[in-house]
Amino acid sequence: MEFYADLHIHSRYSRATSAQCDLEHLSLWANKKGIRVIGTGDFTHPVWRQELEEKLTPAELGLYRMRTEMMPDGAFRRPDDEIGGPRFLLSAEISTIYKKGGATRKVHHCLFAPDFASVDRISGRLEPIGSLHSDGRPILRLDSRDLLEIVLEAGPGCFLVPAHIWTPWYSVLGSRSGFDSVQECYGDLSGEVFALETGLSSDPPMNWRISALDRFRLISCSDAHSPRNLGREACVFSTDLDYFAMLRALEEGIGYGGTVEFYPEEGKYHLDGHRRCGIRLTPKETQRCGGRCPVCGKAVTVGVMHRVEELADRPVGAVAPTAGTVVSLIPLAEILAEILGVSSKSGRVWREYDKLVEAVGPELDLLTRVPVEEIERKGWPHLAEALLRLRRGEVIREAGYDGEYGTIRLFEPGELADRVPGGVRKRAAPCV
Repeated sequence: MEFYADLHIHSRYSRATSAQCDLEHLSLWANKKGIRVIGTGDFTHPVWRQELEEKLTPAELGLYRMRTEMMPDGAFRRPDDEIGGPRFLLSAEISTIYKKGGATRKVHHCLFAPDFASVDRISGRLEPIGSLHSDGRPILRLDSRDLLEIVLEAGPGCFLVPAHIWTPWYSVLGSRSGFDSVQECYGDLSGEVFALETGLSSDPPMNWRISALDRFRLISCSDAHSPRNLGREACVFSTDLDYFAMLRALEEGIGYGGTVEFYPEEGKYHLDGHRRCGIRLTPKETQRCGGRCPVCGKAVTVGVMHRVEELADRPVGAVAPTAGTVVSLIPLAEILAEILGVSSKSGRVWREYDKLVEAVGPELDLLTRVPVEEIERKGWPHLAEALLRLRRGEVIREAGYDGEYGTIRLFEPGELADRVPGGVRKRAAPCV
């Protein structure tokens, strides 16, 4: 069975998340997106953990589904779906901040467990170290290596994946607080790490340039703080619906198909820059500017592309021996927003979105598999043209930088002027 899984998300108990990050809305949006397995997020938060146990019931080995009496209307994948809606996999994210090697380290980690007993053992070990109540993604003064040991000792099948490994401020390889290798971070237990999350600002081809990462399975997840953002990145599995089958796929590669990706330029830390001054820089431009903003003179935030260049020992275009399939997409809401000439948060966009999903099928299938002729036949000719371009990789990219999301477009300015109202996009200034 081939299916999509989004393993890194957050509940409403994490800071800066939507109040709709509850199981009911997550189930509904997993259905709309076409996601079969979704992480619960935040299992260390006591209130959320209790809600998970009250509303979920065991399904296949190590997976859970919502109790039938609590399932919201529309949370089944399709009318003939008999499996009981999307499956949930117990997951959490931990932020560790500590001193090591003469520097302050800030590293985020994704944790996974097959059952609530293991979750409770992890939380029981973490509670004396720092508060688990104030944030669904707690901040703990704990060495990454020691966190990994706690996870491994919690029970069979528990594992840890370093989160968004290139994010400048909070990751294992980040430019501001990370290390130069996974080994430096996790020490004698680094061999127990077998997968890495690439994050929104990088994709597998960027990671393939670093031979030291060849032994790791590369995963991509949405890190969604809102149900609407589910599936903007996802993993593809060809296994049984089974926690341990998915775990083996990540460890060994058999049954792991690859990832669905954001274009990495859309990530908010892809290039270097200084958001306050509207400055976006390539790595070479940063070097030419001496690492300083050409407007105010302050240090720029070094982005993911720059950091990859620093550690790369292969040229652009190199392919790792462990490489899986990579499909780069633009979220459907963003495509509709470009066609309609409005914000992707517009109610008009989401009304069209719901019509499409109802008429054609889940978003990920629509973007990748549904024939464009069918979409045109159903009354969306501009979307059909957009999808043709997307599937051919014909996209226009304005990269994100210093916390500012990038923009990925499918039409040139003015190309849709005779069809929909136009808009002006803010562009960041280059270093000249």
